[in-house]
Amino acid sequence: MRKPIRGVLAAFTGALLLSTGIAAAGGPTAKAEDNGLGAKPAMGWSSWSFIRRNPTAQNIEAQAKAMKDSGLTKAGFIYANVDDFWYHCPGSQGPNVDTYGRWVTDETKFPPSSTENGIQVVADYVHSLGLKFGLYVTPGISKQAVAQNTAIEGTAYHAQDIATTTAEQNYNCGGMVGIDYTKPGAQQFVNSWADQFSGWGVDYIKIDGVGTPDIPDVQAWSDALKQTGRPIRLELSNSLDINNAATWAKLSDGWRTGGDIECYCGPNGSSYPLTQWSSLSSRFNQAANWAPYGGPGGFNDYDSLEIGNGANDGLTPDERKTQMSLWSLAASPLILGTDLTHLDPTDLSLLNNTDVLSVDQDAIDAKRISADSTTQVFAKTEKSGDVVVGLFNTGSAPRAVSTTVAALGLPTARDYSLQDLWSHKQTESTGTIAADVPPHGVALYRVHALDHVLRGVDPDVSLALNWAPAAGDSTQRTVTEVLADNGATPVTSVGLKLTGPSGVTVTTSSRTKVRKVKGGSTAQATFKVTIPPSTALFSSSAFHASATYRYVSGTTAQLSVGDTITVNHAVLTPYKTFAATTSDFSQSGTQLGIRAQGADLWDSINEYGSIYLPGAEHDGSTTTVKINSQADTDVWAKAGIMVRNAITSADTSPGYLALVETPSNGYLLDWDSNGDGRLDSQDSIGTATYPSWLKLVRNGTTYSGYYSTDDTTWNLVGTVTVPTAAATQDVGLAVTSHAPETTGEVDFDRFTTSK
Repeated sequence: MRKPIRGVLAAFTGALLLSTGIAAAGGPTAKAEDNGLGAKPAMGWSSWSFIRRNPTAQNIEAQAKAMKDSGLTKAGFIYANVDDFWYHCPGSQGPNVDTYGRWVTDETKFPPSSTENGIQVVADYVHSLGLKFGLYVTPGISKQAVAQNTAIEGTAYHAQDIATTTAEQNYNCGGMVGIDYTKPGAQQFVNSWADQFSGWGVDYIKIDGVGTPDIPDVQAWSDALKQTGRPIRLELSNSLDINNAATWAKLSDGWRTGGDIECYCGPNGSSYPLTQWSSLSSRFNQAANWAPYGGPGGFNDYDSLEIGNGANDGLTPDERKTQMSLWSLAASPLILGTDLTHLDPTDLSLLNNTDVLSVDQDAIDAKRISADSTTQVFAKTEKSGDVVVGLFNTGSAPRAVSTTVAALGLPTARDYSLQDLWSHKQTESTGTIAADVPPHGVALYRVHALDHVLRGVDPDVSLALNWAPAAGDSTQRTVTEVLADNGATPVTSVGLKLTGPSGVTVTTSSRTKVRKVKGGSTAQATFKVTIPPSTALFSSSAFHASATYRYVSGTTAQLSVGDTITVNHAVLTPYKTFAATTSDFSQSGTQLGIRAQGADLWDSINEYGSIYLPGAEHDGSTTTVKINSQADTDVWAKAGIMVRNAITSADTSPGYLALVETPSNGYLLDWDSNGDGRLDSQDSIGTATYPSWLKLVRNGTTYSGYYSTDDTTWNLVGTVTVPTAAATQDVGLAVTSHAPETTGEVDFDRFTTSK
């Protein structure tokens, strides 16, 4: 729910976990607390994505009414949740508090009635619509409560009796400190807060800023909500540690598995666009990794569903289907982040698709069946025995995505019915489940085994391009276009065609027209492609394949897929390359290029592509490089100079430092402060511009990082000491897109390091 925080909370020791009576180990476990609310994933709306810092009684009530009037409530969206900024926050001293140390409602945003708190007034209105109401809190106790030594309701204890000096995570207001739950009065303080929320009519509590050290807080809130006697759903946020999945499942109804879905990339602080593809695509790995831990009782939460405002969502129409399909396959809570008072009609039809919503509400978490650089397949078996499968294309061109009934765990059968849950069209297959999927799109099928051939239904047909292996710098390529009839009945009058961009030559000696393709067979044509030479670091050529054919019913159909072939140039000695994620490299004269994916360069994540000089960094060396361009794959995408004792030991090498540029967070100097091979400290300055120059100067084990926008005036980013730096180190260029499954290109020039 927040911009990324550059730093992490240290994990508590096993002793802390044992003190709460909770096992630290991961693995599928018992379900959440027995509050009767976790049978299905929650559905509703939250204020953060769109309203953000200005929730008011008026705009919250308007959103709740719009959810009701639009018909979304009938589809199951019932929670209207107020996120942060509902309380008074005067500054770093922490939220204002009442006589019992609890946050005070901002009455200018939520005016009270004569007898009711302003939050309760809004909750009453939400309830009058037949909806449920949610509210936000963070762990700990306000510094103001400690300074005032406020009483703990119903006890002889006070805030200073239970507070620690350890800072707690409150992302926007700050000023929260920890609670020592071994002290008398600690649980009673949380109980009094839960009782207050219950009295206001709260049905859902989100605890934000939760980390492993906050397990005692989560335990306390879980117990406190239970003792109120009111059914209140408990949701945890964010980037929870998967090693403690058993704990989150025991104590809560849902838990955020990662950071925010919002891109925070709108102009002048605008909420729009709400998100972007890279924020969505990062969830594929999360969904795969967390799959064993979700299910009835508690669910993996992949953050807000950003569908409802058309282009302002920040996603293409196909990407919106992908988000809703992945969330539903993963049985994630479906909490909308959009402006419900200005719903896009097409988006509303997506949200009201009960076939897809039922996939989410079956409360079964899908497993990843397969994945590569451009495709993902997720599936789950429902109680009926049907399998719901999502064929995802994460690439930038339309392509065939396929799996088999055997891979899905379906029994052997004479035929299989494929119900497309988005188009509602039915087809049949004898065993291969395939679809031609648009860029960043999905085909979502319900597959049912049959003891007979399904007559009167078109077969499942797919088109694919299969490229022969070739070196990355090869301008001669061979590709086979394949139309596959995956069903039991034939298709006829097949025509195959391949085209490329201007300047590219496409030839074939194969037949491109086939009279008939039997069920379970293919039609193929092989093409030779010649791409003209280029001096560009990465020269991309987009190819388009199409096929026409006729069903037995007489209906004519057409399929199309595409691929982009990128030709690079060899990287020459003395440079070497290393890939800790999907990466390509190129050199053209003094220019060096890296195309890389990668989740991040921070803490335990070291996913980067690098062109480097082994052993070239030493006391007295100065390294410089010009960054000509950087793909804006994410606000935290990183490109620049990396120094490590061994760049090829991505997860372990000490002596680690990176001077980088980011598209929206300026220039950073990140370093490993304790020698564990993880970047954990940071200095930052400036606003990114292109071209930019970076310079890193080493003096002993002290490094000074600079940036320039004109190669003349140098600005200091920071000076740091890295005690674990070896006498000689690897130095190179490094790129991470900060967006798994998304490739970002960075073009460098004049990379030099002094001897």
